[in-house]
Amino acid sequence: MPEAPASARPDFADMNRLRRAVSLLGFVAIALLPIAAGSKPEVTPEDTSLTGQLLIASADNGDPRFDHAVILLVRHDKDGALGIIINRPIEERPLASLLAEMGEDTAGVEGNVLLFAGGPVEPQAGFVLHSTDYHIAATLDVGAGIAMTSTPQVISDIAHHRGPRKTLIAFGYSGWGPGQLENELALHAWLTAPADPKLIFDADRDKVWEAAMARHTLPL
Repeated sequence: MPEAPASARPDFADMNRLRRAVSLLGFVAIALLPIAAGSKPEVTPEDTSLTGQLLIASADNGDPRFDHAVILLVRHDKDGALGIIINRPIEERPLASLLAEMGEDTAGVEGNVLLFAGGPVEPQAGFVLHSTDYHIAATLDVGAGIAMTSTPQVISDIAHHRGPRKTLIAFGYSGWGPGQLENELALHAWLTAPADPKLIFDADRDKVWEAAMARHTLPL
């Protein structure tokens, strides 16, 4: 499989590096997707978009960064694909500490939040997968009752009880160039399965890969 640039290739076995990135940057430099919120994937009629589907790393994947990874694809079109790993928890952090790193008021903010490693690209960039009861201008509808917002406002709203009911906060993402994911699917590096909000937000993270495998379809 083509490798990401060295600057964007943290080893998932080295979780301390990811912890440092989160500790240093938090949501100060939270990234926007390279796609307008609410826009439609540009695919030709003969193409099949897997946006809103799960990618499940198979035994043939061969990339240690994605060992037993389950990825929610939030974008898949002729220009490539972008997804968030949903079963790589990093650490639990106080919500107030994230707000403080954003320069926001932390008065009255309580509780902790579990942070995830979303992929090997840009590990300092933050993304929030969430239920569709929350929507702002920057929110991207992924499908299957799942949305994504990648601005500091969503963290502030979560901390002040104005946010979505279900959330998964991740740093970094998994990306593929044009045709790259299709090639990896043809090599059986990935299996696919329909996304399920319960699997993304509620399931025991240690059991997500097995649960996703039970739902998988045949590789393309």
